[in-house]
Amino acid sequence: MDAKSTQEGHRKRLRKRFRESGLEGFQDHEVLELLLTLGTPRKDCKPLAWELLKRFKTLAGVFEAGLGELCEIPGVGETNAIPIRLVKAAADRFLKQRIVGKEILGTPRAVMDYLYHRLRESSREAFLVLYLDVKNRLIEVETLFEGSLSASPVYPREVLRAVLAHQAASVILVHNHPSGDAEPSREDYAITRRLVHALAPVNVTVHEHLIIGNNCHHSFAETGVMRTLHQEVRDAESAFMREWGPR
Repeated sequence: MDAKSTQEGHRKRLRKRFRESGLEGFQDHEVLELLLTLGTPRKDCKPLAWELLKRFKTLAGVFEAGLGELCEIPGVGETNAIPIRLVKAAADRFLKQRIVGKEILGTPRAVMDYLYHRLRESSREAFLVLYLDVKNRLIEVETLFEGSLSASPVYPREVLRAVLAHQAASVILVHNHPSGDAEPSREDYAITRRLVHALAPVNVTVHEHLIIGNNCHHSFAETGVMRTLHQEVRDAESAFMREWGPR
């Protein structure tokens, strides 16, 4: 049997396995190999699949890679890079559509599925805002900033502008740590405090600030930080009224 027939037989077996059982039992390189066969009809895709895993470490890392990064791998090209990027983009949209319009505080698992998928393998730090209506239903998710939170003097102004544009009643703040460690930094605490105080005057509640790491997260609400910050706001309002309110 020649090499061409062997390759074609291998492809047919991969497709048959997928038809019968989905990706159950597939190794990561086989998932990529099956995907690459869609854009490379007459070539052994196994070496290229292994090369992608070697460069980006994990299957998730491959799907998180940018178009330019994928095209740097010899043999990938735009024909293969676009379907790879499409997998991640389609999955993001699917998971987002599962939560848009839903009562977010009552569906934490679906929200975390979406955030983990979107952020945990990202090589860049991103700051997202989930805008909620008066019934805590998700209006929209928006990436407002990319880069380090430590150099962001415009955060409160930009977040306030976006919140008003979406007519949100409350928000959930989210950002990722590309290092994989979800432990908050001093800057994370500082920006959370600034945003809670900046949004309070327009009656917008910050329910939560989540930090997404590698298969882990940190919740400012669960650790009591949000409760403390909301109490700060109430205490400041009370002190102001005692000093300046009607006599």
